Amino acid sequence: MHIETRGRGPALALIHGWAMHGGLFAPLTERLADRYTLHLVDLPGHGHARDSEAPLEPESLAASLVAQVPDAVWLGWSLGGQFALRAALDHPDAVRGLVMVAASPRFVAADDWPHGVGPNLFRDFGDALRRDFRGTLEGFLALEALGSTSAQEELRSLKSHAFERGEPSERVLLEGLTLLDRLDLRDELPALTVPSLWISGRRDRLVPAGAMPASAALAPDARSVVIAGAGHAPFLGATDEVAAEIDAFMQALPAAVTP
Repeated sequence: MHIETRGRGPALALIHGWAMHGGLFAPLTERLADRYTLHLVDLPGHGHARDSEAPLEPESLAASLVAQVPDAVWLGWSLGGQFALRAALDHPDAVRGLVMVAASPRFVAADDWPHGVGPNLFRDFGDALRRDFRGTLEGFLALEALGSTSAQEELRSLKSHAFERGEPSERVLLEGLTLLDRLDLRDELPALTVPSLWISGRRDRLVPAGAMPASAALAPDARSVVIAGAGHAPFLGATDEVAAEIDAFMQALPAAVTP
């Protein structure tokens, strides 16, 4: 992994989504770095860590993350939420709070979970990735922006920054799609012992907005916020609102040791 640190104050660590990197959080870092120490993670195979051969294994990566960044609030966007949630569940003494941004404990719909995508979406993306690597990634960027009231602006931002640190590894992208397809952490949410904030976009086409309130209802000391005009990357289209929600959540937590 690669972790870039900037800012000053209580620690907030941010984990990106599938095929992305920590640089995509630039709009948030601009608004929060004057009050918080921000740790921007590039997962193995992504961004500055694209040459890493470490597997995308949530338990081991969560342990490594909290060892490198203790006493932090962890924010996970989309796939990144699986690692942030794992850290909060497994290492509550090292995690002060959890922010899930368009990140569901289960991404695929089921009979008892209508808040997901169809059962073949991620498998189809995997097949397409093997046929047309770059074209499939660009198609995924379009899907992330789809629905937002600022979709064209968000898509331009995603396209301009997604590959500025090089293309992600095909191996970890396939591993990530497998995680998105198979993981289901709903049964573990009642055991979550740290405060959590669940931020979603009402127009999200990858994580239906109902997933976040439903998830928050399963966890103690949790709150859900649905942003009306936002899609799958609300920190791009509704940056000020997302930053304000994160700020309020951080300020409400017990005092932390300031670096």
